Amino acid sequence: MIEQVIQFISSHQTHAPWIVFAALLLAGVNIPISIDIILVFCAFLAASVIPESTYTLYFSILVGCSVSGWLAYWLGRIGGRKILATKFISKFISEEKIAKVENYYKRNGIMTLIIGRFIPFGVRNCIFLTTGISKMNFWKFAIVDFLACAAWSSLMFFAFYNLGKNFDTLKQNLLLLNICLFLAFSVTLITIFWYKYKKKKFIK
Repeated sequence: MIEQVIQFISSHQTHAPWIVFAALLLAGVNIPISIDIILVFCAFLAASVIPESTYTLYFSILVGCSVSGWLAYWLGRIGGRKILATKFISKFISEEKIAKVENYYKRNGIMTLIIGRFIPFGVRNCIFLTTGISKMNFWKFAIVDFLACAAWSSLMFFAFYNLGKNFDTLKQNLLLLNICLFLAFSVTLITIFWYKYKKKKFIK
């Protein structure tokens, strides 16, 4: 489905911000649309095709991702585990994945929301559903997630926007870019786990 969405955005560039916003809302109710791919595509689109819509695209992503998170939260809060048992949702989010996220959420609370914004592959929606199921105060969730979303979307959008301006150079160094992104993600994870380990050791 993501390929069709990107194709549709490309052929309707003047309406791109609204199409992006609508696609992100669909992602919030677990339609298989990758928020990360849409963000990267829009950054390249803004850099190379419609630079006059750069900030409109950026704000459509920021607001769309935030509201998408709210939809997933309310899906979990209102529907609870009944939603997870449905055939459609269970195709994309397994009970096992939710249990893992729920366990991590209980141990780390708000930090899970912040870190979760930077993790792709459906982990975000698992976290938002779990937050809704746990009935965390909505406004507390909305504020924390908006701040995390603003940091994540700004960093990602403008990083790929700058890369989009140098697309030919990017193609030549794609392998190096993948290695750098993998190393950055690995260092972040190691730092988080090291901090948690030291914290536990200190408490003991």
